[in-house]
Amino acid sequence: CREILNMNNAIRVAMLALGTAVVSPCLAHGPVEPEHTSTTVADTSLGTVHFPITGTDDHRERFERGLAYLHHMMYALAEMEFTALSAAAPDCAMAYWGIAMSRFHPLWVGRPSDADYAVGEAALEKARAVPGLSERERAYIEAASAFYGDWATLDYESRLARWETRQKSVHERYPDDLDAATLYALAHLATAPKDDHSLGHQKAAGALLEHVFQHAPTHPGVLHYTIHAYDSAQLAPRAISAARAYDKVAPAVPHALHMPTHIFVRLGLWPDVIHWNARSASAALAFPAGSSISHHYPHALDYLVYASLQCGQEGRARAVMDEMFAHGGFQQTAVAAYGLAAIPARLALERGHWQQAVALKVPQVGDFPWEKFPQAEAITWFARGLGAARQGNSSTAQQAIVELDVRVARLQSAGEDYWARLVGAERRAVAAWLAMSAGDTRQALAMMSEAADAEDALEKHPVTPGAVMPARELYADMLLRLERPGAALEAYERSLASAPNRRNSLAGAAEAAQRMGLHEVAARYARQMEAQCGEADAAHPAHAPGRVRLAGP
Repeated sequence: CREILNMNNAIRVAMLALGTAVVSPCLAHGPVEPEHTSTTVADTSLGTVHFPITGTDDHRERFERGLAYLHHMMYALAEMEFTALSAAAPDCAMAYWGIAMSRFHPLWVGRPSDADYAVGEAALEKARAVPGLSERERAYIEAASAFYGDWATLDYESRLARWETRQKSVHERYPDDLDAATLYALAHLATAPKDDHSLGHQKAAGALLEHVFQHAPTHPGVLHYTIHAYDSAQLAPRAISAARAYDKVAPAVPHALHMPTHIFVRLGLWPDVIHWNARSASAALAFPAGSSISHHYPHALDYLVYASLQCGQEGRARAVMDEMFAHGGFQQTAVAAYGLAAIPARLALERGHWQQAVALKVPQVGDFPWEKFPQAEAITWFARGLGAARQGNSSTAQQAIVELDVRVARLQSAGEDYWARLVGAERRAVAAWLAMSAGDTRQALAMMSEAADAEDALEKHPVTPGAVMPARELYADMLLRLERPGAALEAYERSLASAPNRRNSLAGAAEAAQRMGLHEVAARYARQMEAQCGEADAAHPAHAPGRVRLAGP
């Protein structure tokens, strides 16, 4: 466990500053590389999974270990277990099912590559060819085949819907099968419309998982998918029990340590977000993806940095970023790409350091294939464009708008409608502030309002703790700059409804209320801002009088 014992000082500081113990457990996804295991990892608990298969008890135990990793979304480790099982028992059909499911990450950013599809399809062909399949095994294999079948000719969403339909059938046929229920819940979440604010799929999946929880409180899929089901401002309180329980089921698994913070972010519980992601990032260093740093590391650090900034602790956030980039060779996935791009952008934009934002470049980390991840590249161009527009640097802002248009087009051509719409909203925000700097306030407000509406229409993706800079908050900033504090206060409060306890929104709401003469309201927001984490860095813009972050054009 040398990696954990020597974990980064900044992460250690993030935990110790909260009075917590440092835990020391001894458009494609990108290539799947197996995370290495250590004695600690091999011996640790993964939760309780029981899945009868055709084969020996030893084969079943190895399959169940792979299935537990699959439910934890430790996909590379899951594939390693299933691959080892298929080598030891070539007639174990469910081992091939597991290999296929390990290449399919339905809730994550990005989609399977052609290579992933080829591996999954070939594995399922082997599974179907095994003689003596039970009817239950055949049902699972056919459900996975519903997604992989016709992958070269049928669109992703249609195949996702087919998978959901088949998983529902498996669940209905085997109502007492815990994994059939949890995988159907996962499929139902994966097909949830991204702009459905009634959250019908999420509520239905959550209700099913709550029922299963009564029978299997330590099942990793039940806890994990419950958190995903309720990962929204509206539903987050329903997942508190699952969030508080998950790490106890798998105390050394990076993603299990990280997942509770999806709920803590939704509730604005920043010390909890910092603590658990510090643990997750440390644990992730014990799970290298082959020779690369696992994407669970930058993913956890993005959440940690975001929470640190909400606490006004930029010094700590910057130290974490610097130590992250001191590492080399990150796993080349969309998850890693998002965290690597988002962290420096957050540091610049949250603090209102517009020149720092203008100077950002897509992080150069070895041979990382940024061209595969336009949604991540767009983060850097959004930050550069917004920083330039706030400084009145029209040429750089215009360049950023052009680059964002290119990313929107690439995402649209790849069928990534959600990300195309989100990047389109970022593009409108840059254009709005560029119009503002040119003195066209009417056009600026119209475009910024459109950007906010477009972003609000989409649910937050689980890859991110929150928008790099919420469009509704930017709209409120613009209104406040134009001496419209009443409208600004309303906009800040709308932003806080979806992103509770965001420091800049709290500070903006306090300032807007103060300008309106609503001194008690202003004091309430100020107290809320100062009480949520303790000491903030003195240099934090929202900590200083007059909200320095609003300075500039």
